[in-house]
Amino acid sequence: MRKDESGSAVVEFVLVSVLLTVLTLSVIQLGLALHIRNTALDAAAEGARFASLADTSLNDGVSRTRDLISTALSPGYAGDITARSTNHLGQPSVMVTVRAPLPLIGLIGIDDGLEVSAHAPIEQVR
Repeated sequence: MRKDESGSAVVEFVLVSVLLTVLTLSVIQLGLALHIRNTALDAAAEGARFASLADTSLNDGVSRTRDLISTALSPGYAGDITARSTNHLGQPSVMVTVRAPLPLIGLIGIDDGLEVSAHAPIEQVR
């Protein structure tokens, strides 16, 4: 008995190409999520540094963070930003926290699924 293998290359191509497409899209989605996380973290750090200056307030740091995220990503990622005074490593500091959507499929994802915080020591004038 001889098996007829005609047409099997098409099926193998479809199976392998579907697998590679899913793998490629997963890597791209991971890259997008990491880009959004790193951008939010960088904006939070800059907002904390700005709020810790001697002549600025916590609201100035929140505004700075919101402006950076809105410019780099979208205003939808700058909805929940808070700043507060705290002690970090025994020093008075400012902590800025950003809560943003975590993209799971394209830009659609979990609201407040991503939370990043940044600290900066408060500038003291003597």
